[in-house]
Amino acid sequence: MGKVFINSYAEFEQYLGKEIGVSDYIKIDQNKINLFADATMDHQWIHVDEKRAEVESPFKKTIAHGYMAVSLVPHLWNQIATFNNIKMLINYGVEKLKFNQPVIVDSEVRLKVKLASLTNLRGVAKAGLDAELEIKGNPKPAFTATVVLLYHFK
Repeated sequence: MGKVFINSYAEFEQYLGKEIGVSDYIKIDQNKINLFADATMDHQWIHVDEKRAEVESPFKKTIAHGYMAVSLVPHLWNQIATFNNIKMLINYGVEKLKFNQPVIVDSEVRLKVKLASLTNLRGVAKAGLDAELEIKGNPKPAFTATVVLLYHFK
């Protein structure tokens, strides 16, 4: 399935109840985890202390922050779909977020998205995207959630 291009509410509506697509994989290395730790000031050892994680972590390696995994949604969603003819896109919320599996350092993850709901709010498209962050080689996703976005089409 290739990248999807959406130019209007009517075109977006055609995906209701359907999988829109899957992103490319992205590798989550220690440098990315450390940068996220710096940005969020969350330096818990399970994320940044490789030597301690080797000894004390049940995973024997560091893991990405759960919210780091969630923060990948905009980047990966942009690989799946391009929206034309919009004035503005607003992150509205995240519903039913559940962390299922840790993202262990050097894992590869990708996003799979289904359009669960779409509502026309006086010209603003309120989209509920069922999002799943898959971990390569792992049958359970890192997280599942409904990401809610507002698209202001021209």
